[in-house]
Amino acid sequence: MPKTVADVMSRDLVTVKPQTPIQEAIKIIAERRISGLPVIDAEGNLVGILSETDLMWRESGVPEPAYITILDSVIYLENPARYERELHKALGQTVGEVMSKGSVVTIKPEAFLREAAQLMHEKKINRLPVLDENDRVIGILTRGDIIRAMAAEVE
Repeated sequence: MPKTVADVMSRDLVTVKPQTPIQEAIKIIAERRISGLPVIDAEGNLVGILSETDLMWRESGVPEPAYITILDSVIYLENPARYERELHKALGQTVGEVMSKGSVVTIKPEAFLREAAQLMHEKKINRLPVLDENDRVIGILTRGDIIRAMAAEVE
């Protein structure tokens, strides 16, 4: 019988809220040796993901957008709004200001592990929040979880 996400996912879930101070989230990620955290609201709904990539802006800084000047006019070669978003991330003080928002890729616990692995590979993501029938976060599936499941089959 093929394994499901529920068979392999991590249930020892660590989450943060949008108002969590970013320094607290950094400490959690470092101490737990995890690469990201689901961000939930007061009702337990997923509102975003905080990843190591989101945090890298703090240390690496944000390069200024490329531009040229012609006759005292500034012409941006990149989208200045993108620069503003990246700068906001780099200077953010709470998880909500730094996290990746928008459509977070998720999966249901009854999905087959193969389906989850394909989804993670196609979307180039490291983790999938697992949602129950009420769309509440009940676990997380990481690439490491899948690799450990594969190793267990070899033994």
